[in-house]
Amino acid sequence: MSLVTIVDYGMGNLRSVAKAIEKVGHQSNVTSDPHQIAAAEKLILPGVGAFRDAIARLKEDGLVPIIHDYVAKGRPFLGICLGLQLLFERSFEDGEYEGLGLLEGDVVRFDPPHREGSPPLKVPHMGWNQLIIEKPGNPLLQGVPANASVYFVHSYYVRPLDQSVIATQTDYGQRFTSMIWRDQLFAAQFHPEKSQSVGLAILKNFAEL
Repeated sequence: MSLVTIVDYGMGNLRSVAKAIEKVGHQSNVTSDPHQIAAAEKLILPGVGAFRDAIARLKEDGLVPIIHDYVAKGRPFLGICLGLQLLFERSFEDGEYEGLGLLEGDVVRFDPPHREGSPPLKVPHMGWNQLIIEKPGNPLLQGVPANASVYFVHSYYVRPLDQSVIATQTDYGQRFTSMIWRDQLFAAQFHPEKSQSVGLAILKNFAEL
């Protein structure tokens, strides 16, 4: 049984993530303690809300260098939703803000093109949508069926500079990155804790890395 540490910086659906980890047979530890986060075996950075507030809180709590050090040591890390966006260099959500800079690229707002004869796509992108696998062999997707559907709630998406980190894409009027994977660094734009059996399989695979 693994212990999965979930970063509490005041901006996440923390209890839902913790309960999902426990449901797949592992222990969860929700904490803002820098020492516990630094010593974690497996770390999840969840997040719901504004990028600006999130990065400010991570800096205020002294967690930015700890997260950098954790990832540099090659331990399993999973970002969820805003936790994916924070990994990148900058976000253009209500201004321009620096992110953690662990991955090169930007966070930008959806501007889905209007297709003739179809109603305009709404922003935020909310609801179930399919994963299109771009990078085979992802250990988090082991046992997950092709074109599986997962649950999204977001108005912004990431544009990685390095295309090799794109694990899956999703179509919402345009193709966008819905999952990234580099070594032991994983992140999802969707919410695995809200994605029923598919999401639970992803969290179980992460806990058992």
